[in-house]
Amino acid sequence: MKKYQLLAASALTVFLATPAMAQDAAPQEDAASQDYQSANDIVVRATQRNETVQTVPIAVTAVGAELLENAGVQDVKGLEQLAPSLQTTTGQSAATGSSLSIRGVGTAGDNPGFEPAVGVFIDGVFRSRAGVALAELPELERVEVLRGPQGTLFGRNTSAGALSIFTAQPAFEFGGYVEGSYGNYNAYELEGAVTGPVSEQFALRLDGGYRKRDGYINDANSSRKINNIDRWNVRGQALLDTGDITLRLIGDYSQTDEACCGAVSIARGSLGTVVNNIAASQGRVGLYVGDATTVSGTSYTFNPEHRTMAISPNRSFGEQVKDYGFSAELNWDMGNVTVTSITAYRQWRATRSQDIDFSGIDRAYRDGYQNNIRDITQEIRFQGSAGPLDWLIGGFYLNEDLELRDTVRFGNDGNRYVDTVFAGALGAAPPAGFGTPLQFYGSLGSGVPLFGSALLNPAVPNTIPALQAAYGPTTGLLVGCFRANVGSGPAANCVIPGIPTAVVPGLAALVTSPLPGVTPGQGNNNDNFGVKTNAFALFTHNIINVTDKFAITLGARWNYEKKELNASINNNTGSCAFFDQVRAGNPAAATYAFYLRQAGIFNNLFLLSCNPAVNTEFNGNYAHNKDESQITGTAKLAYKITPSILGYASYDRGYKSGGYNLDQATFDSVLLGGNGAQASDLAFGRETVDSFEIGFKTSWGREFTFNIAGFYSKYHDLQNLVFSGNNFVVQNIDSSTSKGVEAEATIRPSQSFTVRLGYTYLDARYDASNNFTGTPLAGLEGRQVQNQPKHVVTSTLTWQPRINDNVKGLVHIDMRYNSEVEISGRSPLNPDRGVVRNPGYALVSARLGLQSTDGNIRGEFYVENLFNQYYNITGFAVPEQTGNYAGYPGYPRFYGVRARFGF
Repeated sequence: MKKYQLLAASALTVFLATPAMAQDAAPQEDAASQDYQSANDIVVRATQRNETVQTVPIAVTAVGAELLENAGVQDVKGLEQLAPSLQTTTGQSAATGSSLSIRGVGTAGDNPGFEPAVGVFIDGVFRSRAGVALAELPELERVEVLRGPQGTLFGRNTSAGALSIFTAQPAFEFGGYVEGSYGNYNAYELEGAVTGPVSEQFALRLDGGYRKRDGYINDANSSRKINNIDRWNVRGQALLDTGDITLRLIGDYSQTDEACCGAVSIARGSLGTVVNNIAASQGRVGLYVGDATTVSGTSYTFNPEHRTMAISPNRSFGEQVKDYGFSAELNWDMGNVTVTSITAYRQWRATRSQDIDFSGIDRAYRDGYQNNIRDITQEIRFQGSAGPLDWLIGGFYLNEDLELRDTVRFGNDGNRYVDTVFAGALGAAPPAGFGTPLQFYGSLGSGVPLFGSALLNPAVPNTIPALQAAYGPTTGLLVGCFRANVGSGPAANCVIPGIPTAVVPGLAALVTSPLPGVTPGQGNNNDNFGVKTNAFALFTHNIINVTDKFAITLGARWNYEKKELNASINNNTGSCAFFDQVRAGNPAAATYAFYLRQAGIFNNLFLLSCNPAVNTEFNGNYAHNKDESQITGTAKLAYKITPSILGYASYDRGYKSGGYNLDQATFDSVLLGGNGAQASDLAFGRETVDSFEIGFKTSWGREFTFNIAGFYSKYHDLQNLVFSGNNFVVQNIDSSTSKGVEAEATIRPSQSFTVRLGYTYLDARYDASNNFTGTPLAGLEGRQVQNQPKHVVTSTLTWQPRINDNVKGLVHIDMRYNSEVEISGRSPLNPDRGVVRNPGYALVSARLGLQSTDGNIRGEFYVENLFNQYYNITGFAVPEQTGNYAGYPGYPRFYGVRARFGF
């Protein structure tokens, strides 16, 4: 979005603020309404103690229940509009390809072996993967976004920060609500809750909801819609409160059955033509180009607002998720000591299918990919005080069982795609090609010669000058040797020293017949991975109140983790047969491979025919284990400069454990100079961070608060999953830096009018001292981390004017502006820009409605993405399609009506 749109959104906020404040000055509010809290008087548990945002020396964004309701937050992704340093992305799967980042650091990649850098906790229970935490949320009490490493108190893998979500508890007064909505894209939702006492000390609560919406990505080859919503959830709670003891039991179950996630074509290189030609021959669209523009030989779709992609008609994007669990939280006040115990069991399973060539041809797909994660966690804390010391000690345990079944398989166009790619490349005029289209697998019919047969064509004179004229000087000489080895030409024409001239048995039959091809459905059948994790931690967090104004916080955590990997790789890829013979040393296959290498063909033929993701060379069983320990900690100084100003400085040491990349494409092939598949190839190392922060929190009465923090975080061995061109690899980046400034302000001149403003300046980059030569990150030394904006601005305005004694209005507007980002690739027109990128843009949402003064009855009109702004959530270079890039589009304008009835 242009800058003028950001200004327009901001102006809209200011415009509405002026009359709101004027009206609030009118004598419409009674005495009770004048007794209200500051917007930041939200009690948070950032230090596992009850403190307000303004008194805790931590950079935290707290969002209360009222704002969450007014902003329509239904899942973690909705929090982006309210927290400028938080960013969520969803790649090729909403379940397994989602990522959270804080201050520019997160974990990206569609691989459950990667664990998040942002820890998510729901009612104190650790959720081990971002996708596990992105389900529908019930009615919320508050959300806390803890910025920066939180490794002392918040369990494992919080090197970038933590997201702590607190849901509404059972109440000792009978009540509940029913809420429904209907909107465009045939979106409808029904949810509700009921709560009440069973006795004076025991209460129950039941929440449930169902949500459905049509997809917003069109299929150019059918009437299908991708990126729909179809999910339901139910949650039961029981609360025992005897005064000294509280016991909260929670059980929940949720299920989704959706089609996700579609990606639109952003840029197309020469192979885009190959895809379109194959699809057109079958009456389909290969890559939907929309309003494409060709620049320097590359076709770009600069503004793909159509949100249309091409999909193979016989392939699905179905994604089914089941998630359930139980937890028990015990708090026991024993007088001088309070004991807290949180025990939890979680089971999560995602099953999905996918058209992984992201086009209308049937090159490759996933069918029945499945990921299961079972977590058992136990945390216990002891807390008390002794004079000026407020102490806390505790322990944490995680037992995780992760299972993954991968099913990458070839479709009906598996052989045709390889042959068409080479027919185009080899059909170029000499010396770049051979002057006529050639193929290897025979899928293009008898009218296109086989590569080996063409070299033996008697129409080409069997002499050195003629060969050189036809194929170029060097290739011409090699053809002479090739014919000698086949037995169709004289040995005298092989004049290159060191190349044997003898006839190789079986070579003639091999080169004059199609190579063994792949049959549809071949590939992973199946790849099975399992990782068992046991993690232990002991921690302490202590606040020393030196004076009434000055406090010191010291904390430390010892982490120990052991992981055990077992993998079974099972591929039946027919087009790997020739390459298996080469690897086994078959004389004919090895000789043919020699000439293919000399012609510069072998590597690409191998990668397209026997992709590392389905390479039979890697078949076998693998086992590996690793363990590691790490000390993390925190030190903070907090000084209350005045009763309304708190200053603090802190140091935090964070840690994210190593693990295993559960993808056979991580292995390296001996045919490409590697040392073959080894279980240790899948392992990657830990990452650590040293973070420094200084901040001030100010409260100018209840009407205005302003908080600002500056941070500097140095990451060591930052984990990054990248595509190397041959396979996916984990790259532990030696050194990366995230630094910046965060500012938040709240303006609340009356109970009915609140404005929240947020700004983040983020300089997150790979340090210039890195050497990425020969890696997928080459050229990114010293540059901003991809898809992380330098500037983010958020603003919310909520006005609830009293209309009469029983009714009040609702005007709510929220806006998030992201500055420009480079997402994927390097533009040939400007190397400082990505092929997939976003210019600066703003997302504006609004709600307008009426409600009863007690909030029990409300009706409203809502709109999300008011200006229908197009943006890419993320993007990527399409595998096997050099020069082709795709992007995952953000959601379009959604609007509708919502009604709520409470009792």
